[in-house]
Amino acid sequence: MKELRVGLLGFGTVGAGVVSIFQRNSEVIQQRLNGRLTLHRIADRDPGRARPVTVDPAMLTTSAEEVVNDPEIDIVVELIGGYEPARSLVLQAIRNGKHVVTANKALLALHGDEIYAVAKEAGVEVLFEAAVGGGIPIISPIKESLCANNFRSVVGILNGTCNYILTRMGREGAGYAEVLRDAQAEGYAEADPTFDVGGIDTAHKLAILVRLCFGTRVKFDDIYVEGIDDISAIDIRFAQSFGYTIKLLAIGKRSDDGKVEARVHPAMLPNRHPLADVDGVFNAVLLDGDFVGAVKLHGQGAGMDATASAVMGDVMSVARDVFSGALRRVAPMSCPPELVDDLPVLRMDELVSPCYLRFTTDDKPLVLAQIAGVLGKYDISIASMVQPEKHEESAVPVVILTHAASEASIRAALAEIDQLPIVRAKSRFIRIEGGQG
Repeated sequence: MKELRVGLLGFGTVGAGVVSIFQRNSEVIQQRLNGRLTLHRIADRDPGRARPVTVDPAMLTTSAEEVVNDPEIDIVVELIGGYEPARSLVLQAIRNGKHVVTANKALLALHGDEIYAVAKEAGVEVLFEAAVGGGIPIISPIKESLCANNFRSVVGILNGTCNYILTRMGREGAGYAEVLRDAQAEGYAEADPTFDVGGIDTAHKLAILVRLCFGTRVKFDDIYVEGIDDISAIDIRFAQSFGYTIKLLAIGKRSDDGKVEARVHPAMLPNRHPLADVDGVFNAVLLDGDFVGAVKLHGQGAGMDATASAVMGDVMSVARDVFSGALRRVAPMSCPPELVDDLPVLRMDELVSPCYLRFTTDDKPLVLAQIAGVLGKYDISIASMVQPEKHEESAVPVVILTHAASEASIRAALAEIDQLPIVRAKSRFIRIEGGQG
């Protein structure tokens, strides 16, 4: 019977899930492949720590180089994360003729082109379904099932930590700092949550999706990134009163004039929007293809079992290609590197969208007139407005929803309004996606 040996880099949460699949589903794997996959070697910095699975100690090593240089290993699964040493180890494995499966979105977002080029030269596979959306099949449908479509947009909720925090804030009216502490205590957020709440993790995933959907290179530094740490309970309450929910979105769009949008930021979605009801630690991606229309992919975006499922799906895909002699049937990013475009990325000041604006002002006559006057000066049209009757002391929150306006105009108007003597605090604005409620 044909056999391939697998080496694992990283024996953390997802690595333990991969081992569990090997141990529990070996017969299913063998039946579906008509061949055998064997877990041959595992590298981890701390092989002795407690884990939910046990393996033969002889299989463990602290040296990742032993795995990538082992001539008996055919497939290397990289679950270390981060940029280095993951990049060097993956490249070394490829140069040694080994296929690579990775869940490392950061690595691919910054160094993907280099890795794909070396893999093409070596004639090996690089697969990464688990890098975006955890256990949700996203990469494969874009590369294969939906590949005849010209994608117009890809919009996703891609970070469970942020979605959990915003969901709790919306349901309970709690503040950001309080919910973040709870998320850390429950294991939904890291001790240092910067990459999650700052939007960086989501941006890594968006870089991959934009490349896949639109066939264009996007430098990571060209992606606009804004996190959720400035979202307050008052903004969530006002959003709800207007019929919206606030989500951290990854947004990729291709316009008719050949420009690409690539941005990550909190946005208000109408409650009828397909992503508005994606709550808790769940992820979802909404694809829009010219023939298939809207397709929503929804499920667990992280966790040991869900992510390990995606990793092992890739391992089995590699095995099928090897056993059938059909290696590199599909390019890692769907189209061959020589056919990838370099489309311009829309600057944020060119973006046109409706917005939510919140001002904190003195409780005086003509406040609204002064604010409206500045907005009118920048051609910003008011769609609706609310000024609560109950407020603290003499400070008044004034909330305005605008019709579609350019980001440059919004920012210029807010800068001018913030200088007015009637304004008590910096104005707040949140973009609105998916149409107005």
